[in-house]
Amino acid sequence: MKKIISIVLVAALALFALAGCSKTETEEKTGTVSTDGSTSMESVIGALGEAFQEANEGITFTYNPTGSSSGITAVSEGRCDIGLASRALTDDEKASGLTETVLAYDGIAIIVNNENPVNDLDLETIAKIFKGEITNWSEVGGEDAEIVLIGREAGSGTRDGFESITDTEDACKYRQELTSTGDVITTVSQNPAAIGYASLASVSDTVKTLTVGGVAPSEDTVKDGTYVIQRPFVLVTKTETALSEAAQLFFDYATSADASEIISAAGAVPVK
Repeated sequence: MKKIISIVLVAALALFALAGCSKTETEEKTGTVSTDGSTSMESVIGALGEAFQEANEGITFTYNPTGSSSGITAVSEGRCDIGLASRALTDDEKASGLTETVLAYDGIAIIVNNENPVNDLDLETIAKIFKGEITNWSEVGGEDAEIVLIGREAGSGTRDGFESITDTEDACKYRQELTSTGDVITTVSQNPAAIGYASLASVSDTVKTLTVGGVAPSEDTVKDGTYVIQRPFVLVTKTETALSEAAQLFFDYATSADASEIISAAGAVPVK
């Protein structure tokens, strides 16, 4: 009888332990993940955030599109978990206690109105246009019309990338300086004489994308380096501060090989 009771007790304890393990293993993760920064990364981060939330229904994911420099400041000041920058961190930013992790690479597309007959410009000509040395479309094979330069605001990662690659820092003669990638695309789409630049991941058929030196911006040409106007998409975190469990879960997911297909579908070139 004692033997039977002992067997029953052991079995009961085993079932209890199993139930406990099952509950722990299937326990839903909760918390929040806040990201802030680059408007150029909207397509990529939006797609990653959506997929992440579908797999982690108890976690709330947010993205605040304020621009690269604002996102870097936000994570530095503790106002978000992860900053988003469409440029590399400066030495000063790294020295201040920030770490960059390259998520993907993105081409910066040179865009014109769909009615513009110009299809290709080389890097030197693009620089001369934005510095105001070439001012009429007729000088580069287009119509007789004054070129209208559309750019991003100071502090934009897209602007920083474009100007550093074309060697036009502090020399561009912008007609308008806009605060988001979407605004640049919309403005160029509405003005037949306009030219601007925008993240390849965000460009739609509302504008024409020029080839640069005969090379079209694409995932393949960004990956092999033949398209020269490109920059990194960066996740920014505090070097000495651990992420929350939820934020770390998103960070690990976004930088894993599992996220590569989503990043590619959003128009960028994944690192992994």
